[in-house]
Amino acid sequence: MQNIRIKHRWEAIDIENEQIKQAKYSGQEFNPQAFGNGDTRKQLLARSRY
Repeated sequence: MQNIRIKHRWEAIDIENEQIKQAKYSGQEFNPQAFGNGDTRKQLLARSRY
């Protein structure tokens, strides 16, 4: 399970980095999508270990 979580976390990081790059290119501010608890996908996968 740990390896799967890490794999998905790296995918989330790559997706977020690409979105940041696109926002910077278009001159917009980047606001990551947050879930109901206020966490982004990247943060949720980082904390889901415990």
